[in-house]
Amino acid sequence: MQQDMVARRGLVLLGCGKMGSALLEGWLAQGLPPASVWVLEPHPSDWLKGLAAQGLHLGGDLPPDPAVVLIAVKPQMMGRALPQMAGYGNGSTLVVTIAAGTRIAAYEALLGADTPVVRAMPNTPAAVGRGITAICGNARVTGDQMALAESLLSAVGQVVRLEGEHQMDAVTAVSGSGPAYVFHMIEALAEAGVAQGLAPDLAMRLARATVTGAGELAHRAAESAGQLRVNVTSPGGTTAAALAVLMDADTGLPPLMRRAVQAAADRGRELGA
Repeated sequence: MQQDMVARRGLVLLGCGKMGSALLEGWLAQGLPPASVWVLEPHPSDWLKGLAAQGLHLGGDLPPDPAVVLIAVKPQMMGRALPQMAGYGNGSTLVVTIAAGTRIAAYEALLGADTPVVRAMPNTPAAVGRGITAICGNARVTGDQMALAESLLSAVGQVVRLEGEHQMDAVTAVSGSGPAYVFHMIEALAEAGVAQGLAPDLAMRLARATVTGAGELAHRAAESAGQLRVNVTSPGGTTAAALAVLMDADTGLPPLMRRAVQAAADRGRELGA
């Protein structure tokens, strides 16, 4: 993290729910002093109150020219929360937003067209440091500011840069909403095990460990996901029989996943309109 500038000028965190807390924990672990952070959160956790005793600013007067304002409130709270940041518009403060569905133009309209804004889409595995966040910025964001945003968000996992905001709905549909698809796969796999005669607790334990273990293997392995699939599949065996169903071009997982991701992307466009 470009800690010197952030530590000197300060960072304002607007909203500190699960994602905001995960980011804050990551920044502190990387060495950002608690006294360099101002948090605006109407319902602070006991953890946040404990950090306030260590110097973190919980409410109160905000810094005059913070390096970063990071917006981590829910989209439905944006209309009430964002006006508090209006004084930082059209200046040198970088605005980073992880709020889903709110386009960069909305921030420019409220804060000023000359405000540097980076829009980011993280996902919930950030809570265990294994998230992935996609980012894009407006024309006012400098190279150094983009690098700063990337550094801040890398505290909870990988960061990728997009070609532009036009890709954000697709990212939201794949990685933003994606963890829910995987959790549902665990549920469905466990239910299938129960249908084959396993006790529900055992089926869930097997399904959960299989999906998380396969995910970790995919994370660590140099091979592609396709090659890892081939490695598990013996010709004419049980896995091949199952994959014949899952990989069916008309009724299998690929067309189903395309429809699911399309629905999520379409909904993202509707919410951002």
